[in-house]
Amino acid sequence: MTCIVFKRFLFGTTHSSLNLKFSYKFLLHLLAFGIIQKTMGSLRPAAVVSLLSVLLLSISLQGTSDSAQETFLQCLLDNSHPSYPISEAIFTPQNPSYSSVLQSSIRNLRFNETFTPKPFLILTAKHESHIQAAIVCARKDNIQMKIRSGGHDYEGLSYVATVPFFVLDMFNLRSIDVDVANETAWVQTGATLGEVYYRISEKSKTHGFPAGVCPTVGVGGHFGGGGYGNMMRKYGLSVDNIVDAYFIDVNGRLHDRKSMGEDIFWAIRGGGAASFGVVLAYKIKLVRVPETVTVFRVEKTLEENATDIVDQWQHVADKLPEDLFVRLVLDVVNSSRNTGEKTVRAAFISLFLGDSERLLSIMNERFPALGLTQSDCIETSWVQSVLFWTNIPIETETAILLDRTPSSLVFLKRKSDYVKKPIPKAGLEWLWKRMIELQVPQLLFNPYGGRMAEIPSTATPFPHRAGNLWKIQYVTNWNEAGTEAADHYIGLTRKLHGYMTRFVSKNPREAFLNYRDIDLGVNHNGRQSYMEGRVYGIKYFKGNFNRLVQIKTRVDPGNFFRNEQSIPTLPYKGN
Repeated sequence: MTCIVFKRFLFGTTHSSLNLKFSYKFLLHLLAFGIIQKTMGSLRPAAVVSLLSVLLLSISLQGTSDSAQETFLQCLLDNSHPSYPISEAIFTPQNPSYSSVLQSSIRNLRFNETFTPKPFLILTAKHESHIQAAIVCARKDNIQMKIRSGGHDYEGLSYVATVPFFVLDMFNLRSIDVDVANETAWVQTGATLGEVYYRISEKSKTHGFPAGVCPTVGVGGHFGGGGYGNMMRKYGLSVDNIVDAYFIDVNGRLHDRKSMGEDIFWAIRGGGAASFGVVLAYKIKLVRVPETVTVFRVEKTLEENATDIVDQWQHVADKLPEDLFVRLVLDVVNSSRNTGEKTVRAAFISLFLGDSERLLSIMNERFPALGLTQSDCIETSWVQSVLFWTNIPIETETAILLDRTPSSLVFLKRKSDYVKKPIPKAGLEWLWKRMIELQVPQLLFNPYGGRMAEIPSTATPFPHRAGNLWKIQYVTNWNEAGTEAADHYIGLTRKLHGYMTRFVSKNPREAFLNYRDIDLGVNHNGRQSYMEGRVYGIKYFKGNFNRLVQIKTRVDPGNFFRNEQSIPTLPYKGN
């Protein structure tokens, strides 16, 4: 009863700054003179601290002019689970830790400028009840919620908006429960891929999981958009190996696969899960890996016959045994023969699920132009191969995979494409000239084939299956801050993307959701939401877009779960 009385006194209906300041001073006087001990003697000290935290949080929001934001904060506090107080998970701009929490998962410095819009609140959820409270309270006033797991969204859509918004940050929810006997694991979406790989390796040297090569990527966004890595030719995408999930819907209800239904379960495995709700955890199916795998990196410039080697790569990479993945990275470097001149370098980076003897036999027979030798090959464990692919010295302790912070951050722009026919050799030579002209943008070619060509395009929302030879990632990094520099380097990336038009998929020109690209279209989530969403949706999902829209319309008709490239609802009749 005493708690209720104090709550009513401290958080009355007026919420004026004067009342809160008076309440705060009054509470301090009560504490100083021991009056609280008399009136709240039955409470534990922690309860008093929690009460103080609640008051301070309300005071901290007084700098905002939007009463809806104050109401939202109060709603969060009112809906706090007694056993899991939400106050300690809330950060407002007045909190000394706000900036560090916000910046902790920003992976693109373009969205860490002084002029970047900031959330009015960050909720670092520590329990499912915090997520449920956030959904229930934000829906009341239709407040924009951004969901962030690892912060690797290339366009910052998980932590930036042009309207008042808050961030639901999942990084505290990162438990990983590996069950080797059943070859499964429950992984919360705040975990990183590196944490997943490390926890699997703790339990087994012959199991892994097909996901990305960057260990600091968050599980939530990666799995929600498809998730691919260097074992996709053997085992498919991450989403092809998910068997269950815990999902919180627009009404704040928690579901597993059975209760959510197969439509939602289908949608949250590659359709942009943040468009449908909040995924708390995924149950993944572990895959078998040999105790010894082999990796290599071989680089060739144009002066070292790179054109012929690249030409052979594009004719064989998708047809190699599914145990073998050979990525091609193209960039511009200084020529070793002519001072001051530039050349194109082709780097071939590989993971082979087997020993070097068998790898060399395959390469000599199927890809002889590369001239792979025994000295190029490194035999290692699967988990240590992750270090190799991340450019971490392979002898480093694998516990480094638990580090959630990248070694360095840059300003960046990314785009994507799909290739269905080899590029003629004359086309390659033309492309080299264009790349040397632009100098900065790189191209990453990731081969398909194998298991990727066997899984139907409708099995998950990710549609890019049979018929694709490889996927392109356009990579541009820079270190200068400001809009002028950003416009310059983004312009270079767009130019290279334009140059590639003749060589890539058409009608639609396909793109990969995990390589988020705002150039493909922006949804303002207004009356034209469906038409705006269709522009980018067809490129990301092709024919699967229509099914995603139907599911979205049914499970979130009010379009609460939205962002600048989310799945839209069907338009109302008459609109």
